[in-house]
Amino acid sequence: MSPRKDHPGQRTAVSNRRALRDYEILERFEAGIALTGSEVKSLRGGRGSLGEAFARVRDGELWLEGMHIPPYEQGDKRHYDPVRTRKLLLHRIEIQRLIGKTAEKGLALVPLRVYFAHGLAKLELGLGRGKRQFEKRQAIAEREHRREMERAAGRRR
Repeated sequence: MSPRKDHPGQRTAVSNRRALRDYEILERFEAGIALTGSEVKSLRGGRGSLGEAFARVRDGELWLEGMHIPPYEQGDKRHYDPVRTRKLLLHRIEIQRLIGKTAEKGLALVPLRVYFAHGLAKLELGLGRGKRQFEKRQAIAEREHRREMERAAGRRR
């Protein structure tokens, strides 16, 4: 799978490719992230991981948990927690809608990528349903079949 192309004015800092394999993404949301200055600098350097991250609704607010941002090399490393809980910034109506959607059985809020849009850090959040093992195998088989068809069409030209 080719990497997703960024829109003009956007630059992807960290992506979660595993989420697209493990979840069927039904809907996507764009959220701001409340970060400290050294976290932003570290993300601009392409350092960070969304592998273990997930989003959760608590007290009517949306929180990102488990995202690892290593300390910025030239920054102050005292009192720095690389996996602290970070607040996600969405409109209240969107949060209410997400609360209703996640109440459905089997739906989860999965962070897909962190990117910079016009200088601001944003998180692409997906509302996804977990894939079962046979669905993952079926998706791989379909992708291989599509590639083979493209190769055959390319040889005919």
